[in-house]
Amino acid sequence: MEPEFRESTGSTGLEERIGYTFSDPFLLARALTRLAYGSEQRMPAGMHMDALATLGDAVISLVVLDRLIREGASDKGEISLIRADSVNMTRLRTRAEEIGLEAYVAWGKGERTQHVWTSGRVLAECFEAVIGAVYLDGGLEAAIAVLWHLGFPDGALSGIQ
Repeated sequence: MEPEFRESTGSTGLEERIGYTFSDPFLLARALTRLAYGSEQRMPAGMHMDALATLGDAVISLVVLDRLIREGASDKGEISLIRADSVNMTRLRTRAEEIGLEAYVAWGKGERTQHVWTSGRVLAECFEAVIGAVYLDGGLEAAIAVLWHLGFPDGALSGIQ
């Protein structure tokens, strides 16, 4: 059983917002499916975003580190501080909010009731899942293109000495 896109918004709207069209729309559907929703719908294990969020977190960190080093950062401590500032949950959540990501996610009933996307790291994890899906679908260059299209990372990299 494959996850369904939210009928009210459709996947193509999100693809337009992120500047990427998926070859395998199932990856995007999975990236937009919360564990709670999958459990409520009795979907098979692994049909939710959690693994993609973990992958997306690593991809975003790699992209930021690559850019830092290519732009001349060489001090390990400096690189670590700037990377941590660049990929913090607030920055990721802000990007997710800017594209209206919460409208595309299949939330569990309790999550919808509590509006879980308005607090903590939940929406940031959804953003990471989308980046993880882009990476699996189109590779590292596609993930980089989406991140740059979304203006990520923003001013955090300006601190390179």
